[in-house]
Amino acid sequence: MYQDLKKLYWWPNMKAKIATYVSNCLTCAKVKVEYQKPFGLLVQPVIPVWKWENITMDFITKLPKTSTEQDKIWVIADRLTKSAHFLPMRENDSMKKLTRQYLKEVVTRHGVPVLIISDRDGRFTSQFWQSLQKALGTQLDMSMAYHPQTDGQRERTIQTLKDMLHACVIDFGKG
Repeated sequence: MYQDLKKLYWWPNMKAKIATYVSNCLTCAKVKVEYQKPFGLLVQPVIPVWKWENITMDFITKLPKTSTEQDKIWVIADRLTKSAHFLPMRENDSMKKLTRQYLKEVVTRHGVPVLIISDRDGRFTSQFWQSLQKALGTQLDMSMAYHPQTDGQRERTIQTLKDMLHACVIDFGKG
């Protein structure tokens, strides 16, 4: 919060006062999660040199349904810039719809990625998805099963989105 405010404002003892304000925020306290360092040694993927050449993707599932029956979010994030697309989806959306969304939101805006890191979701391990990526020239890397910390950046992006959604539910009185 301090980094955002310091661009526009200044007052004496600004950083300490912002820290105090944030530490007393009830909404922040309700959604705060204890973040732990992952255990064990992990081999980090190579750091990308160009934006949107290496991306990660995952689904946030089991969300309450919206008025349009959407109940999951497809998170597609760039590993270099940390920017992300959050695509609302339905649990029963077809691979055809996912492919259209992927081509529309990622490929047409950013180009074909060189590498995609994902978990072992059935959609990402399907023959169709793998043959599509092979045809596009994209390498697929899967994180280890039951070991989500192998791609901590993706998991951190998802946790931040969940925290923000939880804060919205608390603030709007539906939780």
